[in-house]
Amino acid sequence: MEYGRAFYAYLVTAEARARLTAETYAGTVASFVDWLERRGRTPALADSDDCVDYVLGRYDGGISGKTLARESAALRSFFRFLVLERVRADNPADSLESPKRERTLPRVLSPSQIDRLLGSISLETPGGVRDRALFELVYSCGLRISEAVGLSLADIHAQERMVKVVGKGDKERLVPFGDAALKWLRRYLEEARPVLLGKKTSQAVFINCRGGRLSRKGMWKRFNELVLTSGIEAKVHTLRHSFATHLLSGGADLRSVQELLGHSDVSTTQVYTHVETSALQLYHADCFDNFG
Repeated sequence: MEYGRAFYAYLVTAEARARLTAETYAGTVASFVDWLERRGRTPALADSDDCVDYVLGRYDGGISGKTLARESAALRSFFRFLVLERVRADNPADSLESPKRERTLPRVLSPSQIDRLLGSISLETPGGVRDRALFELVYSCGLRISEAVGLSLADIHAQERMVKVVGKGDKERLVPFGDAALKWLRRYLEEARPVLLGKKTSQAVFINCRGGRLSRKGMWKRFNELVLTSGIEAKVHTLRHSFATHLLSGGADLRSVQELLGHSDVSTTQVYTHVETSALQLYHADCFDNFG
């Protein structure tokens, strides 16, 4: 079924969208429908997981929060249209949260907040040990979601405390990691990973409960559960922002942080020099609270 023209007309008439907005929404939906078709899916049968996967893929591709919010709104409008057209009875995009529009400066956590966040992970299950190792490594190396779940055993060099990361554009970089990440990574690889893997074999570092490679969506869901448990407001990418800011606050130079993050342009990294001032205020507040 061709949705383009009918959906555009619905946006302009039923939702009273401006023509430019309608064109933008229609373009988003065309991309989404193509994405579904490549996976053997249709809008009539798409579910909330499809919507989340699509949005996560876009987020992982580096689009801004403002664009992500607009694309989520486009998907919600599209499925409202399909409900009115009796193509389906529900709106699976209603489960998408509207991303907050980007602030001038990215949000970072203080060291004590990082400790509280990671310390709230239950270690009673193999999955919990995996999550502790995963998010310790993400924070210690400033990894993106796709970089973390894409790691293979050959990428981990424990003796040198280095990890080989494949970033955007398939560019490789070596990133060192600290004592805490090494401790939890060793425990996970020795104790928890064999249990999760069972009788299966895999070169993936991080394994899901079915013995396969942990997906971006799986990692995203686990982190959201962690946020609810800890009460610390954050996103997975907040760990990356915090990593960069803490390095600069500790005296690291901008070019070194650029290399560690895998930024092709140093101007992308420069935002953290502005975050640093705000972060230092947060650290001082933490120190005062701990002293009190």
